[in-house]
Amino acid sequence: MSYAIVGFGKIGQALAHAFARKNIDVTVASRRPPEALAPQARAIGPTVVAKSLRDALEADTIILAVPFREHREVAKALPSWKGKTIIDAMNALVPLEELDGLPSSAFVAKAFTGAKLVKGFNHLVAATLAADPIVEGGHRVIFLSSDDEHAIAPVAALAKQLGFAPVKLGKFNEGGALVHARGRTWGQLIFQDLFKKEQ
Repeated sequence: MSYAIVGFGKIGQALAHAFARKNIDVTVASRRPPEALAPQARAIGPTVVAKSLRDALEADTIILAVPFREHREVAKALPSWKGKTIIDAMNALVPLEELDGLPSSAFVAKAFTGAKLVKGFNHLVAATLAADPIVEGGHRVIFLSSDDEHAIAPVAALAKQLGFAPVKLGKFNEGGALVHARGRTWGQLIFQDLFKKEQ
C-alpha cells in the first residue's frame, strides 16, 4: 500500500510526523514545487519524500489536507480515481449553499469520481495530530466515516499502524455528521481529544 499527503500546511505536516514516527513511507505534495517542500519533508524524517502532485497521486491512498475549496483542483489532476482511496482530512468552512445541502465529504466524493472516500484525521488540531498518539496506556482516537463501508477497513488499518485507535461512525450523514463542519456549525466530536485503552 502506498500513501501520499496532498497539502503540506499544518495538518499535512502533522500527518507526515505520524508516518515518520512509524517509519512508514509517505509522499507529500502541494501547489508548491517539490523542491520547496523537500527541506521541511527531510526535517520531519527520511520516510517523508516531497514529489510533484502528479507523482504523489500515483499512491493507492491519498490524504487530502488542502484548504477545502482547493479539493476540486486536485480532483482535476486525474481523469479517473478508480482504485484509489481518498481520506478527507479537510473541514469545510464554507456556507451550506456551496455544498448542495450535502455533508462536506459527500460533496467532495462527487469530485473524485470512482474513488473510495473516507472522512478521517480531520477532528484534531494539528499540534495534537502531530503528537505521539500513544499516551498513558491508551491510543488517541481517530473517527472514520464513509458511505462505502468497505472503504473504512484499510483506513482503520492505517490509523492503527500509525498508533491511533480508529472508531467507525458509519455513513457521512449518520454518525459521520458528528465530525463534519458545516458552515458555522461544528460537529460535536470535532476537537474532542479522546483515548481508548488497549483491548
